[in-house]
Amino acid sequence: MPSDTPLLKVDELSSHYGPIQALFGVSLEVKQGELVAIVGANGAGKTTLLHTLSGVQKASGGQVFLDTREITKQKPHKIVAAGVCHVPEGRQVFAPLSVDDNLRLGAYALRKEKEWVEQELDNIYTLFPILNEKSAQSAGTLSGGQQQMLAIGRALLGRPRLLLLDEPSMGLAPLLVEEIFRVIQSLNDQGVTILLVEQNARAALGIANRGYVLETGKVVLSAGADELLKDEAVRRAYLGY
Repeated sequence: MPSDTPLLKVDELSSHYGPIQALFGVSLEVKQGELVAIVGANGAGKTTLLHTLSGVQKASGGQVFLDTREITKQKPHKIVAAGVCHVPEGRQVFAPLSVDDNLRLGAYALRKEKEWVEQELDNIYTLFPILNEKSAQSAGTLSGGQQQMLAIGRALLGRPRLLLLDEPSMGLAPLLVEEIFRVIQSLNDQGVTILLVEQNARAALGIANRGYVLETGKVVLSAGADELLKDEAVRRAYLGY
């Protein structure tokens, strides 16, 4: 069960692309063991938020804390080493490299001994048997769903304290979407804390503990996932009924 202690605390976070402001004082929390969903339309700032949390995009205001440690201005590799692992929108696998090499890159920042890496690889191949079958193939030859599994597996090799997932269902067939969300829920059941950005609001809120609704770079609503699923405005805007 989620604890009452925030693992991630975001306080009045802002971010700009040159003169264009993309985030406007976003505040949220993710407690240890929670699965928190962020939903919103295209252009709401969901991806920018995750990029800013992982250090890829610079914050122009506000603070980000992991436990009580501020990570707002840390370099991305330092944030990864602190335990924040990001599965980006569009998978972003290294297409020419093998599946196995892509996965091994996920453990690079940890500088762990070979035996540890091999054991973690075995765990990922157990979670995603298809990746084991295709471990020697180049990542670019995989289907979209298999690449999404690879991207998640690569992040898990970083032993995340907080897993950031950006639009994991994008471009996938409905059956693959169900499989990916089953895996996400299973990871959370095993204790992985997850912040999930997803345009498929129904699927995201269906497995989340809580949710935030983001519009034009601002949090406009936050509540328990069940409450958001029943909210008339959320249903009309994001659920299609």
